[in-house]
Amino acid sequence: MSTSSVVISGTGCIAAVGNGCREAFAHLQQSKVRNVQVAEEYFTAPFTAPCFLVSTGRDGSGSMWQGLALKADNSSNRTIRLALTAIEEALLEAGVSLDRLAGKRVGIALGTTVGCTFHNERYYIDWKEQREPDSTALVTYLNANLAERIQRVLGVRGPRMVITNACASGTDAIGVAKSWLENDLCDIAIAGGVDELSRIACNGFRSLMLVADTSCTPFDKDRQGLNLGEGAGVFVLQREAEAAGNDPLGWVRGYGTAGDAHHPTAPHPQGEGLQRALALALKDAGCDPAGIALINAHGTGTLANDRAETNAISEMGFDAERTPVVSTKGATGHTLGAAGGIEAVFTLMALNVGKTNGTVGCSEQEADLAVRVLAQAETADLHGRIGISQSLAFGGSNSVLVIEGAGL
Repeated sequence: MSTSSVVISGTGCIAAVGNGCREAFAHLQQSKVRNVQVAEEYFTAPFTAPCFLVSTGRDGSGSMWQGLALKADNSSNRTIRLALTAIEEALLEAGVSLDRLAGKRVGIALGTTVGCTFHNERYYIDWKEQREPDSTALVTYLNANLAERIQRVLGVRGPRMVITNACASGTDAIGVAKSWLENDLCDIAIAGGVDELSRIACNGFRSLMLVADTSCTPFDKDRQGLNLGEGAGVFVLQREAEAAGNDPLGWVRGYGTAGDAHHPTAPHPQGEGLQRALALALKDAGCDPAGIALINAHGTGTLANDRAETNAISEMGFDAERTPVVSTKGATGHTLGAAGGIEAVFTLMALNVGKTNGTVGCSEQEADLAVRVLAQAETADLHGRIGISQSLAFGGSNSVLVIEGAGL
C-alpha cells in the first residue's frame, strides 16, 4: 500500500441522478434514469437526443441555488454555481467551516471542459451582423475562471488550477490536489470536476455521430452512443495530521495519467494509454490488480470507448469475476469535465458500503468485449475496500485514481 496519507474528509455531488451524494447514490442503486428533452433556454435549435439535466431544486421545486451558490455574483455562470453547491456539501460533511478555511492554505483544483464559456453565440452573431451585442455573455465569459471565482467566494488563499483535459479533467484535478498535499503546497484541498450542458458541446458530439437518440446503454450489445449531462463532484482532501479528530471517509492512494496519441477523438483500440495510466496509478498506490475490488469504468456507451477500455482492463490482468467492472453514465450521462469527480465520489461510496450495483442501461453486454461487465440487473459484494475510477479523454488522455474506502 502507498505511504500517501491524503484523506478524503468530505464529498459533494450534484447531478441529474440526484442532488447531494446520498440522494444521487441511492438513485444510482435504484437504476433511476432522469434524462429529458432540453428546453429552448438551452438549445435554440432542436436537439432531440435526451440530456441529463440537473433538477431545478434540491426538493424538486423552487430555486436551486442555496448557500454558497447564492454568494456568487450575477456574472457567475451556472458551472460555478454547480461547483459551489457540491463544495458546500463536501465542506459540511468534512466539518470544515469558512472560518476555519480562512486560516489555511486552501488549494482549489477543478476540472472542466467548456465551463459555460461557449454560451456566447448570440454575442458573436450580433457582432458579425453589425448589431450592438449584449455584453452580458462577454462579461460572463471573462469571469468564468472556476478556481479564481471560487477562491473569491470562499475568501481563501492558496494554489489554484483549472484543468481542461477533456473528459479526464475531473480525475486529473483530484490527482493534482493529491500532489499538492504530498508536497506541502497547501493544508487542505478542494478538488473534482464540474460542467454544465453546452449547446456547442452537444452539437459537436452529434456531429461526430457519438450521441444516442435514446437513453445511453454502456457496454450493451445494442448501444448507440452517449448522452451528455451536467453536474459536479468534489472531494475535500487533507493530510492525515490535518484531518485528525475526524473519521476519514477514505483515501486517495494513487494517481496515474498517460497519453496514447492515437487519434484526436478515438482511444487506442487496445487502450495502450489507459494501460500505462493504470500501471502508474497502481504503482503510486503500492497495489496490484489482485488488490482492486471495483473498477468504475469510463463506460460512455460508444463502440470505440467500451471496446478499448475493456481491452485495457483485460491486458492489465484484472479478473472481472473478482473485480466488478461498472459504468455509472447510464444514470448521469456523460458529464464531460465533471465525470471524473462525480465517478470518484460514487466509487468511494460503493467501496464504503461494500457492494456495487450493475451498469445502468446494460441489459446484455456485447459478446466480444474482453471482460465481463456487471449488468444492470446484477449486484456484487466487494472483496475489499480499494477501487479504481478511470477516465478516457479526447486527444488520447487517460487518467486513473486508486481510492480506498474507510468502510463506514
